[in-house]
Amino acid sequence: MHTLVVLAAQDLLFLLAALAGVAWLLLDRAGKLLLALEAVIGLVLVGAGIWVAAHLHTDPRPFVSDGTPALFPHPADNGFPSDHSAAAGLLAVLVARHRRVLGALVAAGAVVVAWARVAAHVHHAQDVVAGLGIGLLAGLAGIWLADLLVAVLERRGVVRAPWVHR
Repeated sequence: MHTLVVLAAQDLLFLLAALAGVAWLLLDRAGKLLLALEAVIGLVLVGAGIWVAAHLHTDPRPFVSDGTPALFPHPADNGFPSDHSAAAGLLAVLVARHRRVLGALVAAGAVVVAWARVAAHVHHAQDVVAGLGIGLLAGLAGIWLADLLVAVLERRGVVRAPWVHR
């Protein structure tokens, strides 16, 4: 069981990123460009959200605060928020926007990543909930800002309306 928890906590995020890549490959050219734009904006926002949250709150990791050994080696730094959970939440929103079924699978995987980080004793529940929330909000904001940017570019004649499906 420990092996599955460690795999989910450390490596499942890579599988979720690969699923996002599959979603991207399934899109037409316009969809690919839009998802790429949403991802870049979302990554910037998730990075900023993690940085701000970490500076507003400190939460020693479980293996530091209560002595419960972690299931894998990890630095004894601030555990708030969970970077892995934030990245997984971002992927879930972005994939779900373009491919709902695949997005639901990525969202379920994001929850598993968050759960595994707690089960592996490298995060508390509040760390992963905050991470998922930051990722979800960054994804939604990235989608909104990408749509806004495309609308502005369409009005200015830089891109034509068929570029993006609405």
